[in-house]
Amino acid sequence: MRDKPLFTPGPLTTSRTVKEAMLRDLGSRDGEFIETVRRVRDGLLGVAGTSREGGYETVILQGSGTFGLEAVVASTIPPDGSLLVIVNGAYGERIVKIAEVLGIDVVVLRYSENVTPVVGELDALLAEDARITNVAVVHCETTTGIINPVQALGHVVRKHERTFFVDSMSAFGAVPVDVADWGVDYLVSSANKCIEGVPGFSFVICRRAALLATEGWARSLSFDLLAQWKGLEANGQFRFTPPTHALLAFDQALRELEDEGGPSGRGARYQKNHDRLLAGMRARGFREYLEADVQGPIITSFLYPDHPEFSFDAFYGGLNDRGFVIYPGKLTQAECFRIGTIGRLFLADVDALLLAIDGTLADMGIS
Repeated sequence: MRDKPLFTPGPLTTSRTVKEAMLRDLGSRDGEFIETVRRVRDGLLGVAGTSREGGYETVILQGSGTFGLEAVVASTIPPDGSLLVIVNGAYGERIVKIAEVLGIDVVVLRYSENVTPVVGELDALLAEDARITNVAVVHCETTTGIINPVQALGHVVRKHERTFFVDSMSAFGAVPVDVADWGVDYLVSSANKCIEGVPGFSFVICRRAALLATEGWARSLSFDLLAQWKGLEANGQFRFTPPTHALLAFDQALRELEDEGGPSGRGARYQKNHDRLLAGMRARGFREYLEADVQGPIITSFLYPDHPEFSFDAFYGGLNDRGFVIYPGKLTQAECFRIGTIGRLFLADVDALLLAIDGTLADMGIS
């Protein structure tokens, strides 16, 4: 029995072989499991365009991607430091909320949800505000699907000798990155996004020198990034119960990413999915929210059609009944729904979704 294709930003449709990799039980102290963790940590550095020899480390944390974000915010900002968050969507706002709950001083550089950050404005702000020690931005803001100019922003942050933190949750593994060249000190993503694993853990790619400088800064026991790294380095084990099955699946997912040609190869498939979806939706009268020059291939926001019979709940339900799962909108400025084009999806899946949309619209009396 085939699962419904998930046209969402995650969790995603996964391959049969990734799912089968979980059909084993390994103990957390088992030598094979410890070797799997080592292989995953090193493999993730390769996806980030670096290595241990290049001065970077991977820290794996139990829990969702938001757990990884909170670990970075809770652990890497000095006690008297200030975090600047560049915001153009709900997930940037989430980083702001995390910092506020932790009692960290926050500065917000906020933009409209359909606008990318202006690099010159960041440059000017860092030049005038010496309080700011850390800067955070979302790579692919899945509120809309917009891709932010992380490389250019990172170069500015490095020029001003601040610490740069990137939430690459929905981009890492499909949008090539070079953390060293881009000046990234911390990059967070999770298992169930573009690498096409299953939920269960997040991971942080860390510049080692920056991580080591955070001794004593952690505001949490569970989210202590440096302590988690020290534990993994000491004996290859987690401080607390590890997500064994999710890591076995992820080990297989990394092999499949490499077989597909790495982030460039996977990103090319996602781009084809996006292009086919966009052409099909336009042909059916839908309009996307973002301009093409800032739209990424990960997820696309479509405006509600101006038709009295359109209801998102009915639209979602009709597609679900036909075996397809899409995503509601998260915009504050417009009524939209979202369709992801990542995960184990191919052009045939997109074509099938478009046919299901035809049937659903007909049922709703929309032509």
